[in-house]
Amino acid sequence: MARIVRLLLDKVLPPRCIGCGAIVEDSGLCGACWGALQFLGRPACERCAYPFEYAAPGETLCLACVRSPPTYDRARAVFAYDDASRSLVVGFKTADKTYGAPTFAAMMGRAGEELLAEAALIVPVPLHRRRLFMRRYNQSALLAARLARRARATLAVDLLVRRRHTRLQGQLSADARRRNVQGAFEIRRKRKAMLDGKRVLLIDDVLTTGATVDECARVLRRGGATAVDVLTLARVVRPRG
Repeated sequence: MARIVRLLLDKVLPPRCIGCGAIVEDSGLCGACWGALQFLGRPACERCAYPFEYAAPGETLCLACVRSPPTYDRARAVFAYDDASRSLVVGFKTADKTYGAPTFAAMMGRAGEELLAEAALIVPVPLHRRRLFMRRYNQSALLAARLARRARATLAVDLLVRRRHTRLQGQLSADARRRNVQGAFEIRRKRKAMLDGKRVLLIDDVLTTGATVDECARVLRRGGATAVDVLTLARVVRPRG
């Protein structure tokens, strides 16, 4: 019966690409929007997953991670945050296009399969209550909920709290980003016990300089997590000076 209803709905309201709106056979992205994305994978830094141009032997780290190792253990992302993906991410993040969550979570599940397999807790990067009130939803929490079901891991939406209303990170330099989020997060006291001895998978939409997830990882480790991995939908890929 459900299949019949779905077929009828598809006739009246055919599924459309979440990128350009073109009619597609199933919910998700059309071939053109899919082909425009720069998907990330190996060869890459084993720590932050920054892509390498050529394969390197063993578990190679990028120079940035050698010079200043991040607080998190491993980070993975689906695709590069660039001109082709920006409208997808921004629309999902700030323009109520939450219908993209199933497709994005499925993509993240494939990109972060190894991280999901080891995660005991899945935690989204939180929004401050003022920003949550304005947006009405936390895009990272929507992704985290679907990924937790996929991994059969415990979802801890309210474990991390953003106690300070920070400036938007978009136009800030790397140093300013770190200062902006320093001390902005804390563990919810009544949830702290669930963190002890657990491996955490932190979920966010975009990894830029890593300042936000690094600060979250620091707080989670201090609160009792044995390890913290990071999985994002996109990440900025640009030359590093």
